[in-house]
Amino acid sequence: MNLIVRSPENEHEWNEYYELRYQVLRKPWNQALGSEQADDDKDAMHAAVFFRSKIIASGRIHANSNTELQVRFMAVHSNFCGQGVGSLVLKYLEDKAKAKFTSSLKIVLQARENAVNFYKNQGYQVVKPTFILFDTIQHFLMEKSLN
Repeated sequence: MNLIVRSPENEHEWNEYYELRYQVLRKPWNQALGSEQADDDKDAMHAAVFFRSKIIASGRIHANSNTELQVRFMAVHSNFCGQGVGSLVLKYLEDKAKAKFTSSLKIVLQARENAVNFYKNQGYQVVKPTFILFDTIQHFLMEKSLN
């Protein structure tokens, strides 16, 4: 499979990026269109995986402080789950973070219960259960040291 990982670069790609986030992370729980976007998206580093010029996975990372970053909005199209595409997104985001931040870094994220094992396989550790999203999805705070 010929995959390209990079940030969206034009309006069409950004629209497709947000559409994937909506379809995977919001629509199944009847959330409003627009809820897949965050006010701080403009300050984050984004990753999209392109397959045949279509976006099949997405994610973003932003700084909570000089030493802590947070991954959010990880989404993989259902046709590509279990094929290493999510790992490509995380690696891209982690590499971008290492290049931008030179101090010791910790990455945190809020993993949905069904994604905990995926993140464990990427080197993240469960810290604690946190909140329940949309009254149904248990989340877990997870972290990983980059240095």
